[in-house]
Amino acid sequence: MSIYFLSKKTKQVFVIVHGSFGGGWAFKTVDSLLTDSGSKVYLPTLTGQGERVHLAGLNVGLDTHINDIVNTILFEELRDIILVGHSYGGMVVIGVVDKVPERISKMVYIDAFVPENNESVRSINGNRNTSLEVVNGHVVPPWVTKGQEPPKDVPHPLKTWTDKIILKSEKRLEIPTSYILTVEKGKDPEKDAFASQAKRAKAKGWTMFQLEADHNAQWSAPEEFVKMLKDIEAK
Repeated sequence: MSIYFLSKKTKQVFVIVHGSFGGGWAFKTVDSLLTDSGSKVYLPTLTGQGERVHLAGLNVGLDTHINDIVNTILFEELRDIILVGHSYGGMVVIGVVDKVPERISKMVYIDAFVPENNESVRSINGNRNTSLEVVNGHVVPPWVTKGQEPPKDVPHPLKTWTDKIILKSEKRLEIPTSYILTVEKGKDPEKDAFASQAKRAKAKGWTMFQLEADHNAQWSAPEEFVKMLKDIEAK
C-alpha cells in the first residue's frame, strides 16, 4: 500500500480592498506577485465600482461595502486572513474586522483612513475633496470622463463617504495591525495627504512602514508593496 500523504503548507490568504473609484482590477499586478510567492489572493470589487458599476445606486452605502467583503469571506470560507485596505478601503476593512474578527489574522492599512467609532470619510477629511463634482449621488473626480474603455475608474457612491462607521466589537483591537504610509520621492512625509492617518495608527501602537511610492503603490511600486506584505506575513 502506497502512502500519499504529503506535508503541504497552507497558502496564506490575502483579501485586498480597493479605494474609491477603483476596483479589484487595479491590484492585478499585486495579485500576480503574491500568487507567485505562494499566497492565495482575493480582490473583491465593491458594489457600484469596477465590473459592478451597473449596481451603482443612491442606496449604496458604507454598510453595503462592508457586507461585500464580509460575504466574500463567509461564502469563500476564508480564515486566517491578512486583510488589506487601501485609501477608502480603510473604512471598509475596519467594519469587516468588527463583524468577523475571528476570520482575520492580521490587518494592513496602506495610505488608508483609520476611522474612530462614529466617523465618516467626510468628517475625517473636513473640507478636503469638497471641490469634487457630485452627480446623481456619486462623486466624479476630474480624471473620470465619458468614453473611457474598461478597466477604468468610475464615479463613487457619495453615501459611502457620508455614512458613519459603527464599531461594536473590542476583539478587533486584539488583531496585529500594520500601517503603510506611501510617500513620493523627495516629498515630506509630514505633508502627505494621509500623514494624519499614519499618526493615528502610530498612536494606536500599530507597526509602521513607509513606502516610496505615490498614493497608488499597486501601480507605482508593486514589487516593493508586495515585499512589505510578505514581511508583515512573516512577522
